[in-house]
Amino acid sequence: MKIFNFYHELVRRNRLLAYVGLTHLLLFFLFAGLSWIDPRTITGINAWIKPMKFALSIWIYIWTLGWYLYYLPDSRLWVRIISIGVAVTMLIEMLCIAGQAARGVRSHFNTDTTFDAIVFSVMGNMILINTVLVIIATVLFFVKKPDITPAYRLAIRLGLLLFLLASGVGGIMIRHMSHSVDVADGGAGLPFVNWSVEGGDLRIAHFIGIHALQIIPFFAYRIERKSISFSKAWIWVFTALYVGLTVFLFWQAMAGKPFINRLT
Repeated sequence: MKIFNFYHELVRRNRLLAYVGLTHLLLFFLFAGLSWIDPRTITGINAWIKPMKFALSIWIYIWTLGWYLYYLPDSRLWVRIISIGVAVTMLIEMLCIAGQAARGVRSHFNTDTTFDAIVFSVMGNMILINTVLVIIATVLFFVKKPDITPAYRLAIRLGLLLFLLASGVGGIMIRHMSHSVDVADGGAGLPFVNWSVEGGDLRIAHFIGIHALQIIPFFAYRIERKSISFSKAWIWVFTALYVGLTVFLFWQAMAGKPFINRLT
């Protein structure tokens, strides 16, 4: 499905999340432009890289959720509550991240001043509320029986569960007030994502885990398109491998080992 066709269908399914997701996509391009004209750095990278990354991730997340919620026509009130809640929390989250970038200071794990601590607290509360909303959506997908193929339904359920589990990695980062292990935040990292090449980095397992929300259902969609037999069995196998990869990346980070060693 072409992206424009997908977008028009998404507008039909969930107008609010379609528009809020598009807003984040446009913000990505705005932040990209700012990165060219603003040379300031935060923890060793351009100040606007983090807003760019979060704008992209939130865009994908919001559009994905908007697409899936359409499959819950018998839960319209909950779908409306989840949609409004996700839209508001993600907009506030993005405002905090971009606002701190504009100030030239860290958004995450920053309690240097009272204001910074308040901003970080607001961000944490927005993520907590968003997580609760996803839990509600997950329960609905298990309690209800969406009118979609069994394999696709299974994949969405598993994607939601892994999203929630990976969100727990974010909680670990907050508890440690750092995403790096055995090294300080802000050291040498891979281009754009800035994943550490010097020590462990919990962001990698977090990133891979939360995007199970897109990858596992897309895998189900592809194998069903190809009419592969035992689709549900293949989804279980793929999910097991995906979980294994996520757990390995988490273990690697907690052991203080970089995803890719610095090339010297």
